[in-house]
Parts: sequence; structure tokens; C-alpha cells
Amino acid sequence: MKIGYFLSSEEFTPAELVAQARGAEQAGFEALWISDHYHPWVDAQGQSPFVWSVIGALSQVCQLPVTTAVTCPTVRIHPAVLAQAVATSAVLHSGRFVLGVGSGEALNEHIFGDAWPGADVRLEMLEEAVDVMRKLWAGGFVNHRGRHYTVEQARIYTLPQTPPAVYVSGFGPKAVDLAARIGDGYVNISPDADLVRRFRDGGGGDKPCQAGFKAAYADTEEEAARIAYERWPNAGVPGELSQVLPSPRHFEQAAQLVAPETVRQAFVCGRDADAHLAKIEEYARAGFDEVYVANTGPHWQGLFDLYQREVLPRLR
Repeated sequence: MKIGYFLSSEEFTPAELVAQARGAEQAGFEALWISDHYHPWVDAQGQSPFVWSVIGALSQVCQLPVTTAVTCPTVRIHPAVLAQAVATSAVLHSGRFVLGVGSGEALNEHIFGDAWPGADVRLEMLEEAVDVMRKLWAGGFVNHRGRHYTVEQARIYTLPQTPPAVYVSGFGPKAVDLAARIGDGYVNISPDADLVRRFRDGGGGDKPCQAGFKAAYADTEEEAARIAYERWPNAGVPGELSQVLPSPRHFEQAAQLVAPETVRQAFVCGRDADAHLAKIEEYARAGFDEVYVANTGPHWQGLFDLYQREVLPRLR
């Protein structure tokens, strides 16, 4: 299993994300995830830089592969424009770049006042958007007139040697089936063996399966749990609310109903290497090939030291 680090754009400044990428490589992590948001989930997280600028900067400070986890290519950014951003990122990273995509959240995609479609329509848009991007990455001029997107005489001139891989996220059966059908890999955030099996049996075969989890490093488990609840109370928001709530203040309202213990259970809290290893083992048993850990709060260097000293050597 490949162990990577998850850069949380919702919580850290561009400079901090770049510093974390450098630190992750030095600590022995093998790859990076980075989130793609317009807004943070709640104001306590406090950041949300434009991810494509940060991805360019990452290429100058480390050699780790980078995957967006995940980008919505359907509403906020037209897939023809996103295809150019992805191609440039793949060139900068010498091919070590993967576009992770998903059907998105209203939190980030509603900003132009467009209606937020239902889940089935979002998946339909996602499939067409991926098709548009792949046509553009193939080279030459592209004309496309589909149900959701129009592209006229568009050509991307700066292209990587091989087309970028597209990994598709899916938390429900329909999304997993789409990932199996069109994805070069699969993305999830829970150690759900049934969904991994559905992806592989539905056409995904032996394609890579990525997942991620959140941690909060601190000297004590109690301090870490406090940080996690202050920064990420939305981790306990249930069901489809994460896809349909439109702004950080709505997540803050919903999070008032979330108990601190619920968030604590969603995180690996503290500096116990065994707890981190146990969480990683959950994803290994579920069948994931890559797992990415994110640190919430200010003590990310402590997490790097823990992984370099105790977690990664024991895994290897």
C-alpha cells in the first residue's frame, strides 16, 4: 500500500500547503492529495486558495505524485478550461499528476447562481465533462455539442506526453458504477470493502483505488479531539447534506447538532502510532491501494515526525 499525505486547502494558506508538501516528502510519504474548494466547509477552517496555482507551486518543491481529491469539473469551471489546467499541471509534474473528479457540492459550485442539479444529473454532467477533457487531451481541434457542454474549435497546445489519468470518486452505487465504467481509478474516503468490490467487479478490475482519512496531531488525545471538533465539526454532518448545503454558515448551523464524540470518532486523534496504523489497516483490509492522511490543526510537523519515526517504518 502506498501512503500519502492529504493537503487540506480548506484549512491552510498556499505557503503552508507548499511547506507541508516539502515536509511530507522529507518524512517519507509517497504521494499527495490536495482538495479543490471555493469555500471552506466552516469559517473556522479559514482558507480556500485556488488549487491550480498551488499545484503549480508544488511542482517546484517536491517530486511526489499529486492527485486532486477531488475536483468537480461540471459547474464552477467549464471542462474545456479545466482540461487546460490539468494538462499544464501534468506537464509541470512530469506526468506525476492525476485528476480526481467527483459530482461536487453546492458549497463550491453554486457561486454563479445556477440551479444545483439532483444526483443523477450531476453524474450525467460528470461523465460528459470527462469525455470533453479526454477529447481535448488527445490533441487537435475539438468540437463538441452535448447535452450539457458545448466546445467549439478548441485545442490545447501544452500537453503532457501521455493523457492525464482520471480517477472518479463514488460514495453510492451509481457513482461507483460510473467510476468503474469511465475511471482510470477510484477514490473514496471510507474503508468500505463493498464499494471497492463493486468498483472492481463492475469494470474497474485492478485499477488503483485511493482513499483518505483525517487525523489531528497533538500531545494528548483530548487536545487533538478538541482541535478536530473546532476545525472540522462538519465531519459529523450526515447523509447528503454535504452535497446540498450551500455555504459555510449552513454547515455551521448543521454542525450544532453534531456531538464532539462523533467528530472524535471520525478522526485519528493524538500521537499514538498504533492508532494511526490501525486506521491504515482498515483501508488495507478494504482493498485500497493508496491511503492519504490529513492533519487538522497547527501541529502538522508533529504528524510528519511521528510517521517518519514510527508509522512508515513499521508499515514497510
